[in-house]
Amino acid sequence: MDAFWVCVGVVALGEMGDKTQLLAMVLAARFHRSGLICFGIFLATLLNHLLAGLVGQTIAHWFDPDILTWVLGLSFLVMAGWLLFPDRIQTLGPLRGTGILWTTILMFFLAEMGDKTQIATVALAARFDSLALVVAGSTLGMMLANVPAVYLGARLTNRLPLAWVRAGAALLFAGLGVATLLAGTSWLQ
Repeated sequence: MDAFWVCVGVVALGEMGDKTQLLAMVLAARFHRSGLICFGIFLATLLNHLLAGLVGQTIAHWFDPDILTWVLGLSFLVMAGWLLFPDRIQTLGPLRGTGILWTTILMFFLAEMGDKTQIATVALAARFDSLALVVAGSTLGMMLANVPAVYLGARLTNRLPLAWVRAGAALLFAGLGVATLLAGTSWLQ
C-alpha cells in the first residue's frame, strides 16, 4: 500500500501549477461543464498513466537492478530540479467536431505526454512492483490536483503559494531520489 500513497502524494504535489492543471482551468472556463470535464480528465489520466506504468515496469525488467537503482535515483533528483520551474500553457485552439468530453480527453492526454507527472509515473512503476497501485495512486493524485482546479479555477491558484508547493514537491522527489540511491537494490529483491 506504500506504493499507492507515495504515488498519490508525488503526483498530486508534482501537478500543482503544471500545464495540465492550467488546462483543466481553461477547459472549465471555456465549457462550463465541470463534471464532464473531470470525467474526461479521469479517463485521459487513467489511460496515460497506465501506459506510463507499463513502460516503467518494462524498464524495470530490462535493466540490471544496480543500474536501475542509479537510473531511478538520478531521475527522481532531476525531477526535483524540474519541479522548481513552473509550466506554461500554450494557447488552446478549438477542436472542431468533438464534444466536450472528447475534447477534454484528447487535450488532457496529449498535454500529459512527456509531462513531469507522466515521467514520474514511469519511474514509480519501475520503483514499485505493483502496476495497479501505481496507476491508481498516480490517477488519484492527478484528480486531487485537477478537480479543485476545475471547480475553483483561477481563484484557487491565485491563493495557493505555488512556489512553496513546487518547492515541497521538489523536496519530496529529492527525498525519493536519495532514498532510492541509499536503499540500493534491496527494494528490487
